[in-house]
Amino acid sequence: MAFDHRKYSAFQPVKKTDRRWPDKVIDKAPTWCAVDLRDGNQALVKPMNVAQKQRMFDLLVKLGFKEIEIGFPAASQPDFDFCRKLIEENRIPDDVKIQVLTQARPELIERTYEALRGARRAIVHVYNSTSTVQREQVFGLDRAGIRDIAVNGAQLVRDLAEQYPDTEWTFQYSPESFTGTELDFAVEVIDAVTDVWRPDEGQPVIINLPATVEMATPNVFADQIEWVGDNIRRREHISISVHTHNDRGCGVAAAELAVMAGADRVEGTLMGNGERTGNMDLVTMAMNLYSQGIDPKLDLSGMAEITEVVEACTEISTHPRHPYAGELVFTAFSGSHQDAIRKCLARRKQGDTWNVAYLPIDPSDVGRRYEEVVRINSQSGKGGVAYVLERDYNISLPRWLQIEFSKVVQKAAETNGGEVDSMAIHTLFEQRYLKVHDDWALRAYDLHRDERGVFAEVTYGQDPAPVRLEGRGLGAVEAVSAALEERFGFAIAVEAYDEYALGEGTRANALACIRLTAGGQHCSAAALAEDTTSATLQALLSAVAQAAQELPAMEHRQESTVTA
Repeated sequence: MAFDHRKYSAFQPVKKTDRRWPDKVIDKAPTWCAVDLRDGNQALVKPMNVAQKQRMFDLLVKLGFKEIEIGFPAASQPDFDFCRKLIEENRIPDDVKIQVLTQARPELIERTYEALRGARRAIVHVYNSTSTVQREQVFGLDRAGIRDIAVNGAQLVRDLAEQYPDTEWTFQYSPESFTGTELDFAVEVIDAVTDVWRPDEGQPVIINLPATVEMATPNVFADQIEWVGDNIRRREHISISVHTHNDRGCGVAAAELAVMAGADRVEGTLMGNGERTGNMDLVTMAMNLYSQGIDPKLDLSGMAEITEVVEACTEISTHPRHPYAGELVFTAFSGSHQDAIRKCLARRKQGDTWNVAYLPIDPSDVGRRYEEVVRINSQSGKGGVAYVLERDYNISLPRWLQIEFSKVVQKAAETNGGEVDSMAIHTLFEQRYLKVHDDWALRAYDLHRDERGVFAEVTYGQDPAPVRLEGRGLGAVEAVSAALEERFGFAIAVEAYDEYALGEGTRANALACIRLTAGGQHCSAAALAEDTTSATLQALLSAVAQAAQELPAMEHRQESTVTA
């Protein structure tokens, strides 16, 4: 039997009768450290290029992170070069510490300091694995051998730092695979390291306790953190950090309980990208604090921008149900939910404490519109590309077009090998969806409704021989589609079309987007016009033009009258 639970043994909980953390309440944000550029990057199928790394770093700075792990410069030339780029181009704000990771090996530690030369403030993060399984099956060392690796690494970290007195150094040590390490041994190694670094004499020290693999429930991890905090020497001079993974799906919960158990600092990544099932999600944990009235010390109000940058840099799509950031997390498809939300919003007054059914936070706090919440058939959120079009050009796209157009932009980015800016995105949208060939430009239309439906007369094309069509259907789109089917001899099936009234500051008053199948081809188009009907009919013509482009050019211009 392949699926056999008997091959596993239960994780042994901590024998602890003096737990204090269950009665604790988080009342302030921990120190955050974003590891997207190291732990997150090494987990990608396609690691970030320099432009993507710079974009991610700039976003993390903008959000308010003061500690950012930028790579493993001793193990990767791209990471080394990126570290040098940030320092030499003076791209690191004075109040931000960069952090770099290194194994406790002499040649790697030496290379790490070469990468950090000239940095104003830096955290040297050194680690070695301490777990039972690693000691016995990977390294073949006893406890003393593993402790010596840590101590020798700590000594070299200290000695090399003295050669760069102009840098403000913080030392960080991780007993990797902490969750699989006997607690008494973890404390033994930590104390041996701090014996070298002496945080009690003024050297800033971080002890990072990673759930390299999540092995038990979050309460067990909290017990481990509290036990270590109670038993290590020099606790009052040390910042205890946690770095949780999501193997059991509890990375955020484990980090939150760890803070209750005394952790001062939390490492993680935006949206939880990381190896295997991912790292602790900084966005989720910070927003959890925010929803409880606690200042997270991060500005997450531009959630669409965060999502867009993370997706562009990691090439991983955000799940639509991702907490706080997903496109559907504030959308109520249930009629009763929608009704409750409307009633709560109608009763709410400016300045009231937030208390709205089905909405844990105010969507506008993270840049979402109320229309996305209460309109069950409207777009439920904004992807990165759609966000740029709406923000800069007041163009809102339906969900289906967001997905389709994002692929166009991604292809352009891959071709150009760099970032596609706002103007380029708009140009791509115009060329792919809005551009109207003169032979297909709507000139005039007339719609009449009677007991048989809608009778449409449409004229399009150029002088001196524009095309005139007549058709009948239940609505304007169906009537004009019928006329076009008669003219070109292929079936037209409209799959979706959306109309939007545009706000002030735009030359057009309406946008229409349409997707259809014509002659067996899937075609999409959009149009801007003074009214929604003109925009819809032009979008229809532009979409059909894509299917008809193989026909002789003169046929398009031939004047004709067709009655469907």
